[in-house]
Amino acid sequence: MRVILNQVQDAMTQKAISKIMTTKDFVKKYYPFAKEVEAKKGISAVFILAQSALETGWGKSAPGNMMFGVKAAANTPPEKRQLVSTTEILAKPNAKFPVIISVTKRADGKYKYVVKDWFRKYATPEESFADHAEFFHKNPRYAEALKVKENPNLFAEAVAKAGYATAPNYAAQLKTIIKIIEKELKNRII
Repeated sequence: MRVILNQVQDAMTQKAISKIMTTKDFVKKYYPFAKEVEAKKGISAVFILAQSALETGWGKSAPGNMMFGVKAAANTPPEKRQLVSTTEILAKPNAKFPVIISVTKRADGKYKYVVKDWFRKYATPEESFADHAEFFHKNPRYAEALKVKENPNLFAEAVAKAGYATAPNYAAQLKTIIKIIEKELKNRII
């Protein structure tokens, strides 16, 4: 019985591993979209890939082809939005979300929210990449960041400072992934 259980667990593990996208796979699959956005909008393809890797867990979680975690606006058509679980770190204990799962006070005085919120939904990953670039260009709060859009590390800092995400270490996380992607790009011919 134990041998059969081990074989089932091994098979399940192999199946799970086969679904995990490696960094190499991720770069190979999405670099062309990032390069296209870079050519059209000037935002570093390395930054674009890093942010998508961070937001999707290297492609493991992209419901509705949502590659960047861009929230839906109140006027977003129903077919272009989806209710998705997320974690937010906020300074106040009384924030409003469509669904609040839990609120926990952190040691730093901020609050960790586990919630469901509205995010954009796309027909394809390519559509998500194009919309992501437009998002930066349409939002005035990213005007300063766009001044350094060619430099992935400076852009990561500026985007985080402008409030793209609520994670306190968002820029540092992006810069770690930028290094990984730069290394991967050096190891391949593109």
